[in-house]
Amino acid sequence: MLLAQGVLMEGLVFIGLLVLIGLSVPQSSIAENANVFALPYLQENLYLMMAMSGIFATLRVLGAIGLLRNRLWGLGLSIINCTVAVVLMTFMLPAGIIDGVLSGTALVLILFAWLGRDSDGQPKLLP
Repeated sequence: MLLAQGVLMEGLVFIGLLVLIGLSVPQSSIAENANVFALPYLQENLYLMMAMSGIFATLRVLGAIGLLRNRLWGLGLSIINCTVAVVLMTFMLPAGIIDGVLSGTALVLILFAWLGRDSDGQPKLLP
């Protein structure tokens, strides 16, 4: 889920930025015709937000690869990515709703896998 979210949701936005810059499309024409964010500051700086999407995509894909290889750093990075996305989703409405749902679901699944059962298959309980 993290890998697909990083590539499809975050990565494609960054590729779209590269295409828009390559075609010399001014940011003002995009911001006038597409209401992506509810906050005016984010809407006015749409190209910067698209560039930040590339950073999120890279971190999300790296975390997913780390999880696929059973690396502890992948777990830590993915938990941090999901937590940050859930916190920031309120500032990036309405697009943040989808990001929050996907990141929240991934966070719950990661925590279930990490904290759900011990090595004997028994549910982990609070001490």
